[in-house]
Amino acid sequence: MAITLSTIAPTPTTRAYLSPANNFPGSCTTSSYNLTLSPTATVYKTVLASSSHARRSVSAAVSSSTGTADSSIGIGEETGSLLERVEVFDLNGNSILISDLWKDRKAVVAFARHFGCVLCRKRADMLAAKKDRMDASGVALVLIGPGSGDQARAFSEQTGFKGEVYADPSYASYKALSFVSGVTTTFTPLAALKIIEAYMEGYRQDWGLSFEKDTRTRGGWQQGGIIVAGPGISNISYIHKDKEAGDDPNVEEILKACCS
Repeated sequence: MAITLSTIAPTPTTRAYLSPANNFPGSCTTSSYNLTLSPTATVYKTVLASSSHARRSVSAAVSSSTGTADSSIGIGEETGSLLERVEVFDLNGNSILISDLWKDRKAVVAFARHFGCVLCRKRADMLAAKKDRMDASGVALVLIGPGSGDQARAFSEQTGFKGEVYADPSYASYKALSFVSGVTTTFTPLAALKIIEAYMEGYRQDWGLSFEKDTRTRGGWQQGGIIVAGPGISNISYIHKDKEAGDDPNVEEILKACCS
C-alpha cells in the first residue's frame, strides 16, 4: 500500500509548563532549578493518503522541551519507511519489527543512549514511575537501547525496569529517527550537572556495559529520545529528540500525549 505524506502550514500553539521542585528530588538543592519554563511547542498537521483509504489528517505533537530542532517537523515519509524495516530483539533474542511494538496498541517508546548510561537509568525510572497511569490508559511502556541482547538483559536485570526492553544492535532505529550523535552532544555543562545530580540520587553508570564493543566502537556518543506511537504503524503522535545527554522532556507532556 503506497502512503504519501504532506505537511500543512504549522499552527503555533503556546504551552507553558511550571515544573515542580521535585523534578530534582533528593539531595539536589540548586534552587535555580525549582522553576522551569519550557519554550513554545508547535503542532503540525500531517496529511496521510493511501491507495486504499481516504485522506485523513493527523496531529503530530512535538516536544516543547529543549530537544533538537529537527523534531519540530515530526516524521516524514522517508522516516516512516525506514522504521517499517527496522528490526529489534527482545530479551530472548527473538527479532521483531519495531513498528509491531505499536501496530496494535499505543506505546511510549524511550530510546536510551546505551544500556550502561547513568542518565538513561534515571530516565527509565522517571517513566516507570508513571506506568500505572499508562496501564490505566492501555499504553505500553517500552525501552530500546543500542547494543546487544546481552546488554539489554543486563540492563533489565540491574534496573528492574517495569516495561519491555529491546536491543537495536544496528542502531537502525536511531538512524531512521535522525537522533543526534557526537562528542559535543555528550560532554556539555548541563549534561555534566545532570550526571552529578544522578549520582547524588544514587544512580550509577555501568562501566562494564559502557565499554563493551557494541558501545565502545561507536564512542558512546549516541543520543536518544522518546516517542508516543500507535495504534497503527505510521501513527507517531509525539516525538522528542535529545539535543544532548540527559535532555529529558517534561514527563507530564508525555502523559498528555499518551494518556489523555
